Amino acid sequence: MMYRYNVCVLGRILVSASTMILLLLPACGQSDQPPKLVAAPHPPTTQETTAPVEAGPHVETIRVEFSSSHQGLTLSGKIAYGEDKYSRISSPLQGRVVEVRAHLGGQVKAGDVLLIVDSPDIAQAYSEYVKEDSDLQYATRAQELAKDLYETRALALKDLKQAENELVKARAEFRRAKERLLSFRISSHELNKPLDKQQITSRFEMKSPLSGTVVERTVTPGQSVTGDPDHVLFTVADLDVLQVVADVYEHDLALVREGQSAVVKVEAYPDVEFLATVTAVGDVVDPVTRTIKVRARVNNDAHKLKPEMFARLQLDVSGTGQFLIVPREAFLEADGKRFVYVVEEGNRYVQRPVKTANISPDQTRIIEGLTQGERIVTKGAVLIKGQEAQERNGSSLDSQ
Repeated sequence: MMYRYNVCVLGRILVSASTMILLLLPACGQSDQPPKLVAAPHPPTTQETTAPVEAGPHVETIRVEFSSSHQGLTLSGKIAYGEDKYSRISSPLQGRVVEVRAHLGGQVKAGDVLLIVDSPDIAQAYSEYVKEDSDLQYATRAQELAKDLYETRALALKDLKQAENELVKARAEFRRAKERLLSFRISSHELNKPLDKQQITSRFEMKSPLSGTVVERTVTPGQSVTGDPDHVLFTVADLDVLQVVADVYEHDLALVREGQSAVVKVEAYPDVEFLATVTAVGDVVDPVTRTIKVRARVNNDAHKLKPEMFARLQLDVSGTGQFLIVPREAFLEADGKRFVYVVEEGNRYVQRPVKTANISPDQTRIIEGLTQGERIVTKGAVLIKGQEAQERNGSSLDSQ
């Protein structure tokens, strides 16, 4: 029994040894040449990392230089109504709508009647106006009579002064009643007529303050309206001229100025460029996004642009100086930070964090991290990053 056990053990040892010899034979034929890339830990936001490399056929590099071509700055924004080209219209008084003359999408001119409201407020205000007019006429005659009596020594001075004070009060009350009617947009020409010739009714005509398109309507015949200015009944806008409201970051603020020419692009018409001009640059920085509002006027004669559309505002910044411009494909990201591979002496790639700003869909401006004359990887950066990851994984396994 002991003999059989030792034979079995010896057989197992021989099998294991043979297996190890077979595994080691391929390794004996390999050379001791180092791999193409030996990666080091690479936290791109804290320090530079280097690795010896051999330029492969899939890796292309360029030298970073100042751009001498047309330079632009692309900002994200939205289409909006022109600041003085639209009006949200509400009724200044309470009443019931008896007629609506403007329709959604219709064209109106300044002064056109949008709707008619039957309002008791006008009747009450006009009744008060007539009463104050009568009181003013009575106070005027009383003051004239008191003055004549005082001149003939038939009236005391204090009575004359009292009549004069009553006339001042009557004039003030009449002016207040007239101003209220004018606030209801009753014509001043009509109020200047004699009372027996005035034609003022409880019907109020709400008119458009500007020419344009009815882009919003929230009222129907028979509906009751209030004098609340927040209760918007119509929105009339001139759609021939719109504006783009975009955000510019602090580091690009020096590139933007009023009067700057620009181009607007929207997803609905990717091949169409709408000419625009910067009209205002904000004075306040948003504390959350760290951006400043930029407004640009854009012509919209064909009415292709619609308010609330997302848009890209491309500014011409060629006259503001030269920039370091590199292709966007050269950038990679790690932990939310951008970096590039810089080619240095000794045939090494250096991973370096950079700060950038978008110039166009294909080009990016360097704000910080690179200097003129340095060579960076444009094509093949992803391959280098992947090889680094493989080397790190292999090193981790060897250490275990």
